[in-house]
This record gives sequence, structure tokens and C-alpha cells, in this order.
Amino acid sequence: MSITTHSPEETEAFARNLAASLKEGDILALTGDLGAGKTHFTRGLANGLNIPADVAISSPTFSIVQEYSGGRLPLYHFDFYRLESPHDLLDLGWDDYLDAGAITVIEWADKFPELLPPHTSWWHLSHGAEGSRTIAEKIH
Repeated sequence: MSITTHSPEETEAFARNLAASLKEGDILALTGDLGAGKTHFTRGLANGLNIPADVAISSPTFSIVQEYSGGRLPLYHFDFYRLESPHDLLDLGWDDYLDAGAITVIEWADKFPELLPPHTSWWHLSHGAEGSRTIAEKIH
């Protein structure tokens, strides 16, 4: 599946609709260049999971993980960008997060694909012409 969006709002709307099909324990691995829309995608997922609108969804680049609750399912939002090794992620309690029954979304997931379970859903976001973005589900 592949879709082209023409604004951050359209990227969020796509992910909001996708969230309706997500179930406990689903993992979404996001890849793509800086500014490709990974955080907007995650905002849409949070909205679609009914995470309260007053909760600010931002990139966890410096915190590595943000935890959001109060919706249909909890959402764990990871950013692997600053991690140097798989050991860094394991030290954060990665296995415990995966076993918690939340929706897990990971920016820069391609840094440590070996740590992601086989049922992970992979999505690549890329820049297009005139500010558009392409969101493509990938078979990994």
C-alpha cells in the first residue's frame, strides 16, 4: 500500500484512520529522512487511538521514548535516532515495552531491525514534490 499526502494534516489523517485497525501489541516501524513526517504520522495514530487532545505528541529524539495513555490503547513512541547500539535499547527495558500490550511506534526503526518482532508493520515516509509525502507500507 502507498499513499501520497499533501500536508502534515493529511499525513495525520491517514495515520488516524490506520489507528482504527490497530490492536493490542501492534508495532509500527517508521523509516525515512529527517522531516519526512514520522512524528506527524505518530500524532495521527495518537489521535486515532483517542489519546486526549491536550496531550502534546512530540518527537522523543532526546528522551528516546514517550508514553501516552488515556486512549483506547496506550501508545509508546520511540525514536532510535540517537541510540548507538542495540544494547542501549535493551538497557531501556525494550522487552518490557514490547510485552506491555500497547501500540508501539518507532521512528528510525531501521537502525536496529533485529530487535523488532516478525509481526512488525514497516512504513517508509519520503519527501515528494511541492511538499508532498509518500507513505508506503513495506514488506520486511
